[in-house]
Amino acid sequence: MYNLNIVLVEPQIPQNTGNISRTCAVTGARLHLVKPLGFEVSDRYLKRAGLDYWDKLDITYYDDLQDFFERNKDGDFFYFTTKGFKVHSDVEYPNNAYIIFGREDKGLPMDLLRENTEKCVRIPMRKNLRSLNLSNSVAIAVYEVLRQWNYPDLATEGMLYNSD
Repeated sequence: MYNLNIVLVEPQIPQNTGNISRTCAVTGARLHLVKPLGFEVSDRYLKRAGLDYWDKLDITYYDDLQDFFERNKDGDFFYFTTKGFKVHSDVEYPNNAYIIFGREDKGLPMDLLRENTEKCVRIPMRKNLRSLNLSNSVAIAVYEVLRQWNYPDLATEGMLYNSD
C-alpha cells in the first residue's frame, strides 16, 4: 500500500486548499494542514472548491510546524520551493513521502529550507516570474509522485462509449 502525504504550511486562500483537498480525495493522498490557517475550515469557499469530496479526505491538523515534525518523526520530507536547486521530476519519492508546501504569500520558512537544502525541489518555470498557483503546484507534484509509483490504486483507463 502506497501512502502520499501532502502538507500545507499555513495556507491562506481557502479556494486553493479546497482544490488541493479535491486532488487528495481523487488520488487517495493524505492532507496535513499546519496552523495557523488563513480561513476557517467551515469556510464556504473551501467547501465549494472541494465540492462533495470533503468527507472522503484523510486530514490531520497541526498547531504549528513543530507539532507537525514531532508527530511525523520518521517521515521522508520534500520541500517544494522556488528556491530549490533540484527539479521535482528528477527526485525519487519513496513510499510514505511527505511533499511540503508553504504559504501562498511567503512560501516555507528560510531556516527550514537552509537546514534541508538536499530535500528542496522546484517546479521549473520561466525566470523572473514569482511562482505557480499553490493548488497547481500541488497537483503537478502529486501526479509526478504517482507517475513514479505507477498510479497505485488509481483507474488508468477510461471507457469511451458511442453516444448514438
